[in-house]
Amino acid sequence: MPTLKDIRIRLKGIKSTQQVTKAMKMVAAAKLRRAQERAVQARPYARKMKEMLASLTSKVDTSLNPLLSPREEVKKVLVILVTSDRGLCGGFNTNIIKMAQRVIHEDFAALHAKGEVTLICAGTKGTEFFRKRGYKLTSAYPGVFQNLAFTTAREIADTASKMYLSGEADRVMLVYNEFKSVLSPNLRTEQLLPIVPEESKGKADAGSEYLYEPSPGAIIDELVPKHLHTQVWRVMLESNAAEQAARMGAMDSATENAKELIRLLNISYNRARQAAITKELSEIVAGADALKQ
Repeated sequence: MPTLKDIRIRLKGIKSTQQVTKAMKMVAAAKLRRAQERAVQARPYARKMKEMLASLTSKVDTSLNPLLSPREEVKKVLVILVTSDRGLCGGFNTNIIKMAQRVIHEDFAALHAKGEVTLICAGTKGTEFFRKRGYKLTSAYPGVFQNLAFTTAREIADTASKMYLSGEADRVMLVYNEFKSVLSPNLRTEQLLPIVPEESKGKADAGSEYLYEPSPGAIIDELVPKHLHTQVWRVMLESNAAEQAARMGAMDSATENAKELIRLLNISYNRARQAAITKELSEIVAGADALKQ
């Protein structure tokens, strides 16, 4: 049975941990507010970019732009994985890494066996995991979320485009956490390249004719790189918001667990203290009885 001193030391340690987790929860909540605002603000622009691209590609020959032209056979695959830079965020990194492994080992198992699957890792956790296990990393961006910038998203998108155009990749996949709510992030896998324009669902284009200057083809050539930059940037913002939500939830659970442990340890402390007092009283009574005899 632990002594009163042991219980006091453990209580002190758990209370200190509880203060840390409570502070981390508050910090994560503040960061989540800003990250959520940025992610939500990026969605309309990214969505409208997709709609414009879908509208334009319906009027031109998509084979004129190589980034819109699918390959007849997929021989090489590039996976862009977005994780966090730090831990203490529950299963955020574990789940998305498992998703990436499932994509590599199940969806592209034959290509992976030939060594034709490469990765671009944004975030320290994913970089460390796959680098230690000998996966092929084209480039890595550890610490990217410490100072999240659009230039990084543009660099990743440009790297993916160059690899696709040069034949180093016949398909480019995005694997990331999409921010859905504080309680439930959404694991997503999307095809970045070749670009598959979504069918236009709006009624505004029905029966309408537009004049394009200089031409639909020229506009697409200008729009496609911007579209790729925007989609990668949106993915990074979504992942950042999902990370902060996961960290806030994990720290909240840790704080509640610490509270429950403190309650149980207080009960154990009181029982041990009561047992010690009862033992002392018994010894005093026994000593008094011995003196009377």
